[in-house]
Amino acid sequence: MSELLQFWRAHASELARLMTQHVVLVVISTATAALIGIPAGILAFHRPQLGRPLLWLANVAQTVPSLALFGFLLPLPFIGGIGPRTALVTLTIYAFLPIVRTTVGGLQGLDRAVVEAGVAMGMTPRQLLVMVELPLAMPSIVAGLRVATVIGVGTATIAAAIGAGGLGEYIFRGLSMVDTATILAGAIPAAALALAADGGLAWLEHGLRHRRTSLREAAVVAVVTLSAVALAWFVTTRGSQSAVVVGSKNFTEQVVLGELMAQAIEAEGVPVVRKLNLGGTFICDRGLRSGDIDLYVEYTGTSLTAVFHQEVHHDPRLAFQQTRELYARVGITALEPLGFNNTFAILVRASDATRLGLRTIADLRMAAEEWTPGFGYEFLERADGYPGLSHTYGLRFGGAPRAMDLSLIYKALADGQVDVIAGDATSAQIDALDLIALEDNLQYFAPYDAVPVVRTAALLAHPEVGRALARLAGRVTERDMRAMNRAVDVDRRDPRDVAARFLAGLPLQQVDTAN
Repeated sequence: MSELLQFWRAHASELARLMTQHVVLVVISTATAALIGIPAGILAFHRPQLGRPLLWLANVAQTVPSLALFGFLLPLPFIGGIGPRTALVTLTIYAFLPIVRTTVGGLQGLDRAVVEAGVAMGMTPRQLLVMVELPLAMPSIVAGLRVATVIGVGTATIAAAIGAGGLGEYIFRGLSMVDTATILAGAIPAAALALAADGGLAWLEHGLRHRRTSLREAAVVAVVTLSAVALAWFVTTRGSQSAVVVGSKNFTEQVVLGELMAQAIEAEGVPVVRKLNLGGTFICDRGLRSGDIDLYVEYTGTSLTAVFHQEVHHDPRLAFQQTRELYARVGITALEPLGFNNTFAILVRASDATRLGLRTIADLRMAAEEWTPGFGYEFLERADGYPGLSHTYGLRFGGAPRAMDLSLIYKALADGQVDVIAGDATSAQIDALDLIALEDNLQYFAPYDAVPVVRTAALLAHPEVGRALARLAGRVTERDMRAMNRAVDVDRRDPRDVAARFLAGLPLQQVDTAN
């Protein structure tokens, strides 16, 4: 608990910013869903032939897993892309169903005698709706808003995976570091927000149901809330239009590299927006091409095989030149490599390597039939991943490969949940967990030199970016990268502090562990 409190104190301003982003996402999406869902519910009640297919579509959308819906919307024009836009659309879709349902339910539950009395008084259908039906159904509608809001608070944590911000950033950061304190730093405030929203709307629902709160008072609360959210949105997005957006994939090394570039650019006086922990290669590449991010670090072997589907030169310089030429065709500039090659490493437990005499990947054939491998999601699908590896080395494992997040895969191997994994050559977990990298004796894996890839338009608009990244070129060695990864993954240090210390030329082992 003390570690968690210390984390919150050290990141107070960042925590406030992420909470603000989280609240903004939930309030805007729920308000949008209400503006669409309440009229849709009224229509569904008065026109059942239209209401049934509407409710059916809403039910279908609700059954789609949230992460899958984010992925489905991401490539769509206008509503997709990296950032809050896709998150707002997704959260609105999830909030729509409970609001429509409770609107219909509230109208269906009205005392028909009251409605008939209004008709007998000569009320028009519009007057009847505004003066009788909606006021009486409002407690039920607020109950739907309550459900939608709580769902939104929980679902919004996943939005961090596509760069929408919010408390999910701590959760994803903690998962990549396997750090419980960082996970709880995001999960506990998210739970508190959900409870606060649920309590506040429960109070409003109770007041409306017992006539202690008028519709006018409820409207005032809604207007004040939306005004505060609009102000918060303005404050959090102010100046972002002229900022450079730095992205990264969702593992420790990428987050550290994103921080290195962001701080180097900020040192040139250019404002930076960080969209780190975005997910895998394909999300970052799509964000770069669409302009949702301006730069991130890619690896030459990954670019050639996974992005451009090309054969890879095993000469690092030729692979880099090929990468640079392919990116130039799509308006992206590949800058000079940072200085290290993070190739894939096939890892086993050191005890198993000693017991079975495993030295090369080819040696795995003697144990493969009794072993279960574990790989990251991308490695299982990529052309330079598991399919090609098993074919090149003739590997036939006894069990189907287990797919898991890269942040968990090293611990899974050390704990005996799997027997062989594909990790990163620069991972600090290799030494920390007593793992052994097998020699790629058939040279299956291509060079994976770390290279900043930048939108050419952003580079022309901000020449300072080129100057900042030129100072990093060739400076980050494999030893440096392994030390920085260890500082984050093993010593539980903040990636920002680790990056700052490296840029200042200070030894990582002297970083204050309180940070």
